[in-house]
Amino acid sequence: MLEQSISKALKNLYNLDIAPETISLQTTKKEFEGDFTLVVFPYVKAARKGPEQVANEIGAAVKELAPEVESYNVIKGFLNFVIADSYWLQFINDIYTQENYGLKAPDASEAPVVIEYSSPNTNKPLHLGHVRNNLLGWSVAQLLKANGNNVKMVNLVNDRGIHICKSMLAWLKFGNGETPETSGMKGDHLVGKYYVEFDKHYRAEIKELVAGGMEEEEAKKQAPLLLEAQSMLKKWEDGDKEIRDLWERMNGWVYKGFDETYERMGVGFDKVYYESQTYMLGKELVQKGLDMGVLYRREDGAVCADLTNDGLDHKVLLRKDGTSVYMTQDLGTALLRHNDFGAERLIYVVGNEQDYHFKVLKIILGRLGFDWADKVYHLSYGMVELPNGKMKSREGTVVDADDLISEMEQTAADMSAEHGKNDDLSPEQQKELFHILALGALKYFILKVDPTKNMLFNPAESIDFNGNTGPFIQYTYARIRSIVRKGMAQGYQAINDLNGIVLNEKEREVIKKLHDMPASIEAAAQAFSPAQVANYAYDLAKSFNSFYQDTPILKEENAAVRNFRIGLCATVAQAIKNTMNILGIQVPERM
Repeated sequence: MLEQSISKALKNLYNLDIAPETISLQTTKKEFEGDFTLVVFPYVKAARKGPEQVANEIGAAVKELAPEVESYNVIKGFLNFVIADSYWLQFINDIYTQENYGLKAPDASEAPVVIEYSSPNTNKPLHLGHVRNNLLGWSVAQLLKANGNNVKMVNLVNDRGIHICKSMLAWLKFGNGETPETSGMKGDHLVGKYYVEFDKHYRAEIKELVAGGMEEEEAKKQAPLLLEAQSMLKKWEDGDKEIRDLWERMNGWVYKGFDETYERMGVGFDKVYYESQTYMLGKELVQKGLDMGVLYRREDGAVCADLTNDGLDHKVLLRKDGTSVYMTQDLGTALLRHNDFGAERLIYVVGNEQDYHFKVLKIILGRLGFDWADKVYHLSYGMVELPNGKMKSREGTVVDADDLISEMEQTAADMSAEHGKNDDLSPEQQKELFHILALGALKYFILKVDPTKNMLFNPAESIDFNGNTGPFIQYTYARIRSIVRKGMAQGYQAINDLNGIVLNEKEREVIKKLHDMPASIEAAAQAFSPAQVANYAYDLAKSFNSFYQDTPILKEENAAVRNFRIGLCATVAQAIKNTMNILGIQVPERM
């Protein structure tokens, strides 16, 4: 809006060639009059004048160039522009029928941004840590789509490795043929049960070996269960039919369980990769690295990368028995994914405990000669903790994703019952509403936190209908939709007359917040931060509620003003819906 006029004014006044897109305008602080503020200090040197004189000269020139500027004022080196009501009124008139306001259409002709998230292991069900991963990955994908990017969402299932063999071995030894059908458990829960069972017996063996005089570190390596699991992994990589059949059977249980959880969370993928199908390609790349001389083989047979010149250490890529590690399959998967999509960028949504891993991945891909190695980006996020500390899968102290969602749904039902506003809904409608509220609370509470930060998850706090929560924003949306429905029943159809409408302060604040939406989404996309979208939605909801409390809408006697305010309500509702959709959150028509 103003940037073009400011750019032209700078050229005319001081012969400065400043591109409009590089001019930064700030929202004027509440204690000063104005809508947008330009800091003029960067232009003082070229103008060879004092900051206040420069600000006044720019202000006068811009007022001549931009009819939307009603007035301006100068506070030292800060130039505050007051935008005319006519501009804001026309702005709302232009956007209130745009269902996709604030969103750019993805360009399918562009090279895609490929986002990997979820990446579960098939030895346990999804837990709270996976929930943050999935919600963050899904939301970043929707955010980039809203910014016009062509996005592909992928999942890499870690379906092989020593951890998988631990569950398999424990099931063979202690399972007595138990299945999801015979136990009544989801398949991923059942397999996770035996991962915990392995750890319990493994610890007992270590204790026994230590009691017999062995050092604890050696006991951890020599415990019979671990040796059996390592042997099982070797047999799996050698293609042993019996081991492979058991592996396929138990993984099948887990996949079915995962799919049910993904559906409950409302996330999905364009393509799913499996480590079991990519690790061989990784092994080929390791051999290529040996042939090129960028990798080396240790005396014990393990293949490593010397990363000391990069400030790191020696990274094992193949164990001494020839079995692969996570890095092996990630090399293969990266190449496969690049070949599949010709990606503009490969984004990995993985916790910050893997920062080292992805530094190594980029370095090795570069040493192998892949010029797209610099396109690999690790979206490193913080851990989720509970009031009682960290979770440990092997000890069975995790918060299961399915249990968490069920608990949230029950809490939503209890709190809705206290409000007593849904008694006229059918049981099916109530169940759907409680699910929407539960997921809204869970997703918003997790996504409103900057991805790089650790967070403490508090279920009770997340589902509060007041404050910076998903249900508060959902309730605001439902309230607005109720207003619009009542307005339509009174004969409202559209904004049809802007003449003579004078905006009050609360209306201007809402409209200005709507005006910020496209830039807010763009900035959030550049930062890969759904938190910025969440907090924008909250600020918009707060602005609306302040407007709603102080301004008559349906009871406004002037028909043109009433129509305008109802139209403004409808526009806010659509903006809330669009931003919450980016977060993967549904908004109910009524609550």
